[in-house]
Amino acid sequence: MNKLTALLFLLFFAALSCKKTESTEADTAPTNLALNQIVSTDSSGSVSFTAAATNAVMYTFNFGDGTTEVSVTGIVTHHYTASAVYTVTVVAKSASGKTASTTTVITVAVVQGLVWADEFDGTQLNSSKWSYELGAGGWGNNEVQYYTDRADNTVVSDGTLKIILKKESYNNSLYTSARLISHGKYSFTYGKIEVRAKLPAGGGTWPAIWMLGDNLFTGTAWPACGEIDIMEHVGNDLNKIHGSLHDPSSFGNTVNTGTTIVPGVTEDFHVYSLEWSATTIKFFVDNVPYYIFGNNTTHPFNQNFFIILNVAMGGNFGGAIDPAFVSAAMEIDYVRVYQ
Repeated sequence: MNKLTALLFLLFFAALSCKKTESTEADTAPTNLALNQIVSTDSSGSVSFTAAATNAVMYTFNFGDGTTEVSVTGIVTHHYTASAVYTVTVVAKSASGKTASTTTVITVAVVQGLVWADEFDGTQLNSSKWSYELGAGGWGNNEVQYYTDRADNTVVSDGTLKIILKKESYNNSLYTSARLISHGKYSFTYGKIEVRAKLPAGGGTWPAIWMLGDNLFTGTAWPACGEIDIMEHVGNDLNKIHGSLHDPSSFGNTVNTGTTIVPGVTEDFHVYSLEWSATTIKFFVDNVPYYIFGNNTTHPFNQNFFIILNVAMGGNFGGAIDPAFVSAAMEIDYVRVYQ
């Protein structure tokens, strides 16, 4: 073998060895994965995460609240909306698609502040916060009332809102009431809503404090838009408070519902509230929880919802109407939203 041939052999084997080394490195899973976090001390829910690993080109964070984020640097900041203990997982991926993962547990404290409210001071409904929905037609539940925008059915006085259900002949209906919505004026995603209210009495009355997804007005029909019933009460089943959710997986006679007995709901004010996050929706009366729903991305409860206040009469849920009924009101002291 002459010198030229020997040199060519040496160069060939060196190149082959280099390619093997490069291939081995490319096929290696990430190693030395570390995850560090800094939880903000200002109770804002902000947490900074830093993930680093040898041979990683991408990091996927699962924040434990139903949300994820992909980062090529491994540095992200996430904002939690509720106080809780969260399990956070990061998956590091190499160029060839091999992965390594690690998990940490963090405790986050979030102090929510008041972001929107109506205290119903003054003598008129605040038109910058509420609109009227008008008409009859059963409203999908065979209800018998006609919703108006008259002062006969909506009164603001002495620091409270009164939605008044009346027995009277009006536009081919035998009862009138009011239905107020915040759509186009205020809607929100996640947080806490509180409504202090005294409920109407009488067989057939059906007061409700509830929310619908904003996308109802942009082409998404019910129940795909989602419905969150913060409080429903039926006069024929006195003192039983209902909290429910409706979506394509369960609607109408939904299984996603809870009830609690609260004495004196038509005689005294009580606080009906909801705590809503990406992972849970909790229903309360007077700060006592009675139903918890596990939220996730398969449900429509991760978008903006608007608020509805109304008193219906009869229908599928309200039931038989007391023939002696004349008038009753849902009286609301305040509506407050915290985030």
